[in-house]
Amino acid sequence: MDMESRRRIEKAEEELRGCFSDLDSILHFNQKKVLDAMQSNRLASTDFHWTTGYGYGDVGREKVESIYSRIFLTEDALVRPNIVSGTHAISLVLHALTESGDEILSLSGSPYDTLQKVIGITGEDPSSLIQKGREYREIPLKDGKMDLESFNKFFEKRNPQLIIMQRSTGYGNRRAFTVQEIQEAVEEVRKFSQATIFLDNCYGEFTEIKEPTEIGVDIMAGSLIKNPGGGLAYTGGYIVGRESMIDKVASQLTAPGIGKECGLTFGQTRNILMGLFLAPERVIQCIKGSILFAKIFEEMGYKCIPRSTDPRSDIVQSIELKTGENLVEFCRSIQSSSPVDSHVTPYPWDMPGYVDQVIMAAGGFIEGSSIELSADGPMKEPYTVYFQGGLTYSHIRIALENVLNIFIKKSK
Repeated sequence: MDMESRRRIEKAEEELRGCFSDLDSILHFNQKKVLDAMQSNRLASTDFHWTTGYGYGDVGREKVESIYSRIFLTEDALVRPNIVSGTHAISLVLHALTESGDEILSLSGSPYDTLQKVIGITGEDPSSLIQKGREYREIPLKDGKMDLESFNKFFEKRNPQLIIMQRSTGYGNRRAFTVQEIQEAVEEVRKFSQATIFLDNCYGEFTEIKEPTEIGVDIMAGSLIKNPGGGLAYTGGYIVGRESMIDKVASQLTAPGIGKECGLTFGQTRNILMGLFLAPERVIQCIKGSILFAKIFEEMGYKCIPRSTDPRSDIVQSIELKTGENLVEFCRSIQSSSPVDSHVTPYPWDMPGYVDQVIMAAGGFIEGSSIELSADGPMKEPYTVYFQGGLTYSHIRIALENVLNIFIKKSK
């Protein structure tokens, strides 16, 4: 490692010692929460056995969903390997809980690109919510926050059936909403409406000591190849919430009359639960690494969201790199720091679901796993990179050394 890079990183780590200690307290709390959930459900080695065909009598599948329900303090859960992504999980909820003529309201401004196509804001897919008769409206953000003052004006005129929020930033220019901010939004909504409140929880699990379903969110979804999979889940998604709502979503996933009773787990129960057990540790390592990246790049004059001193509620760190060249070099350095496909050179490409070309570095053991070290960003100004993941803090630190060496050389 270049001596200047080493000096900068060691200095930053010393200054972040108190912050890292606070994060360890969150880790301890969430690790105990996960352990208690597994023990209270009497998780046994025999629960890792699995069936074939329809998946009848899969006790392990039922244990997984009971454990998720206990962790997120909900009535029920749907956790399945045949949910292919976070977007798929969210799409299931939006379709299951609304009918033609219903109105969906986003409190967090425009959702990220792939969800815009699910809703029908962009594209002309006949299966989108708008094409199937739903109405959609959104309340724009104000200075990167939900505009609580606008709720009153909206609800005076309209009565949406489903209210949605997105915790993490997507390809936005704001930090993730904290659980406290989500709670304030929920409480404000409840002054005017008893509509169902749904939250996209991707990237947010185990970043705080409370989850949004503990403070009034009715139903919530996420991906197993992000935080809760702990780097071991091969695929899958989860949905947690009220039992009546989960029943509707399960029927959307399978078929009416089948619901949760069928669904092969393909032998993934062990990986899903082991990953869940490791997830609190993985998440805190990711946050520590993101804060370290932010502090170093702030000192070099780059705008970081969130800032190194901001509260954290997801694992994503965005850095405005100013030029397309910087964005490409950052991602290529992350790729070369990866354990898998380190020899591969990323290029911008037309990624399905996105308007602009995207460059993506993702040399993980599970393809697309953003709890593993990864970085990506759209090729448009201000050429923001979205960095996340890392199964160990040491790996994140090594990647920072490699990235920093390149940027120090460029500045000379």
